[in-house]
Amino acid sequence: MAEPVIAIYPGSFDPVTNGHLDIIRRSGSVFDTVIVAVLQNLEKKPLFSAEERLGILREVTGSWENVKVDSFDGLLVSYAVEKGARVIVRGIRAVTDYEYEFQMALMNRRMESSIETIFMLPSSEYSYLSSSLIKEVYALGGDITGLVPEVVESSLRGLDG
Repeated sequence: MAEPVIAIYPGSFDPVTNGHLDIIRRSGSVFDTVIVAVLQNLEKKPLFSAEERLGILREVTGSWENVKVDSFDGLLVSYAVEKGARVIVRGIRAVTDYEYEFQMALMNRRMESSIETIFMLPSSEYSYLSSSLIKEVYALGGDITGLVPEVVESSLRGLDG
């Protein structure tokens, strides 16, 4: 019997979008376990704290039995080795994403050749969607209904005070 394949889907998820959830759901249908790993980057000024992002992700993925939510800092490949993962999943929306992700995948392979990077395209309805775009549209009063989980919408409203 083959060894279970653990995949890591890393990101800031600030906030998580329906595009992220699409990649998580589809990854879960391919790999035995998917660890959604929230990057704790102290250099960035996130909208939501790491704890809030972890809580939101746990809420929206809670019914998916083979999806786990965790956080990490430092090198992704070190975290992947620690978790026994053999795959890193990255979503790519455009050519500009590919160029950056290609460089990162090659560097990760150089540091840890046993871990493969798999690129997934989002469903066409989410191909333009990013956390940055969601934050900008929301800040300018635009409607983000259907682009993020309801818990994200209510959390954003909560930030407005």
